[in-house]
Amino acid sequence: MDQVNIQQMKHKGLHVSKICQNQNLYGAAATINGVLVRCANIVPTDLELLAAPCMIWETPLLADHAISFSHIPNTIVHNVTITSTPTWMIWLCPKAIIHTELFQWRFGWSSKMDCHTGQHRGIYGETTGYLYRGRQFRTGLKQRGKKTEDTIRTDYINHTLSDFSGYIAADELYDGPFCVLFIVDNHKFKRLCYEVLDHNPTNEDIKRFFRRFRQMLDVRGLTLKGITTDGSPLYPDPIADVFGNVKHQSCQFHIISEITKDILRAVTQVRRQLKQTKTKCPRGRPSGKKARQLSRKNKQIKKKIAELFEQRYLFVKHTLTGKEKKTLQRITRGLEHLRTLRSIMDEVYCLFDRRRRMETALAKLAKLRGRIRRFVTLRKTLRKLWSPNLEKALTFLDDSLLPATSNSVERANRRHRKMQKSIYRVRTRDHISQRIAVDIQRDEYSIGLKKTISTLHWSRSHEKRKAG
Repeated sequence: MDQVNIQQMKHKGLHVSKICQNQNLYGAAATINGVLVRCANIVPTDLELLAAPCMIWETPLLADHAISFSHIPNTIVHNVTITSTPTWMIWLCPKAIIHTELFQWRFGWSSKMDCHTGQHRGIYGETTGYLYRGRQFRTGLKQRGKKTEDTIRTDYINHTLSDFSGYIAADELYDGPFCVLFIVDNHKFKRLCYEVLDHNPTNEDIKRFFRRFRQMLDVRGLTLKGITTDGSPLYPDPIADVFGNVKHQSCQFHIISEITKDILRAVTQVRRQLKQTKTKCPRGRPSGKKARQLSRKNKQIKKKIAELFEQRYLFVKHTLTGKEKKTLQRITRGLEHLRTLRSIMDEVYCLFDRRRRMETALAKLAKLRGRIRRFVTLRKTLRKLWSPNLEKALTFLDDSLLPATSNSVERANRRHRKMQKSIYRVRTRDHISQRIAVDIQRDEYSIGLKKTISTLHWSRSHEKRKAG
């Protein structure tokens, strides 16, 4: 490229790329603001397709131009005279029309993209003027699933188990053909151990999973004080085999939800029975005294069915207000067995009162079962009251540190479902395991981030109080 063309490109404010054939960096020199610097040797090239081992950039500055080189092997330049094929956000333009500037910040945005390649009259190769639009490229910020899994098994577990509470919650999560087993600290709400299965879990899978967690505790000299599950039959035998006589707590929420389903099912059955008592009337406006009585009766039954449906939550709500009690008395007028169901539900809630001891609660439960056993209909309706999980759900009454629910592991399940809901791709066992590891690491980072933000807010507010 001769000096005249360089001055023309400098005047237009373009980046100038020169392709040289050899890489002898000691054959020629250029100046930057009057200072002698080394540059690539200038060797004539033909107008044929050549592979160049080195690329030289010349950038016009405010005062002078600068030359730099980059080792780009096997760079091929086509001697073309037309504009390249338009691509994303590209339109044909005979030359770059926006002058280059020096940004004071590290990354910048440009609103246009122009790429023009043309044959130069000189003997030093091709000239390309370009201006691009693109997002800043940052490497090393993407989470690596395999590396994150190794970090979770070592550094994360050591840090998390350093303040282990001794109480855990275990649960399984079904994700299509896969099943994820979770163990979470029931006080710290931190995930401790997980495993992804490609089949429905069995007792052997649960035993192997618990043995792995037991080894993690034994290595660090920790002991397990209590474990909470959702009442699934998968857990009692593996817990007894692996952990021995540890306290096994059934989740209070799951037990009460099963009983409330039975109560609501009984209310639904009453509504269906009321619907069958309606008398079919002829079409049209009722004529005659008897027809009007039947129509009035059908409207009353329809109204009661609607009220039982709209106010069905009153039969299972934990605490009723004065107004709600009056509403319940009105809609159950003539239906004494529904009032009995509500009184039974109150006694069930009283079983889980923290002010009671487990021995007292078991005595109340035995008395309640004896009362219901006398009525065949109630005994069939409230079968869950004879479940052995109900006694296990009262274990927390004797241990004030044992949580009554498995909400910690349920939170982990909800977090996993929310994460998978936004990911539409082929799910494999390894991929799910890596995603869980990345999510655990992100959750751990968020804790430190919140502490840092709160500390900064406190320090700034303290400085403002001192200055004020």
